[in-house]
Amino acid sequence: MNGVIVVNKEKGMTSFDVVHEIKKIFHTKKVGHTGTLDPLAEGVLIVCIGNATKIVELITAKDKEYIAEAKLGIKTDTLDTEGEIVDKKDFNIELLEDTLNSYKKTYLQEVPIYSAVKVNGKKLYEYARNGIEVELPKKEVTIKEIELLSSSNDKFKFRCLVTKGCYIRSLINDIATSMNTYATMTSLVRTKQGKTTINDAYTLEEIRNNNYKLYTIDEVLDYPVIEVDEYLEKKISNGMKIDNTFNIKDKVIFKNKDNKLLGIYEVDQEKLKVWKNFN
Repeated sequence: MNGVIVVNKEKGMTSFDVVHEIKKIFHTKKVGHTGTLDPLAEGVLIVCIGNATKIVELITAKDKEYIAEAKLGIKTDTLDTEGEIVDKKDFNIELLEDTLNSYKKTYLQEVPIYSAVKVNGKKLYEYARNGIEVELPKKEVTIKEIELLSSSNDKFKFRCLVTKGCYIRSLINDIATSMNTYATMTSLVRTKQGKTTINDAYTLEEIRNNNYKLYTIDEVLDYPVIEVDEYLEKKISNGMKIDNTFNIKDKVIFKNKDNKLLGIYEVDQEKLKVWKNFN
């Protein structure tokens, strides 16, 4: 079993739970997901099986789209409704749309304390659970698109397209801070990752009932796909460098005349060198 399954993760499950279920369904240990979704979150979780695990880092690096909902005026220790309320504050909802739109930018985002990011070899949530103070790291993120979808009383809903490593809980918290108030995430749906959308996804129940599509590597990556002759096939299969006669700018997927995946190559000055070999 080699390929990619796009899971529509349900609320309440961890990403590890999904991987565990996929391992059981397909009777294989070689399974990996491409970007953690919190238990509260739903939607697109791309799972790689067999030799497709070689491309996990490529998919993980892709932009992600979310639809999120939040409640103004309250703050929890986890920045979502899974946590305990730690403070409350008044707010002016008339500031919301302009403030939210101002976050279409690149900035340093503080990683939430309840996350699996490691500091000095220990996961941040372990510090939080033990009541130990720790300086939270900051990561550069880019909010490429953001739009307010609706707002009513103390709740609002928005869509955003963000780069790798962006925490939507933290984005909501940052927007609220800019409004001189608090906000807590109440729901989150990942609707897109890279070129893959929620319309390409299947629930675990559908997958258990054999109602799913196993995507090939070239179907989930947005790199050029080139069919090569036997001469180049032999060189690629042996992991040799080849001339960049195809004018590739980043990476390229090579197949043979029988549609067999040979490898992914990347630019190396005037040449192309192997990034991953599937021989």
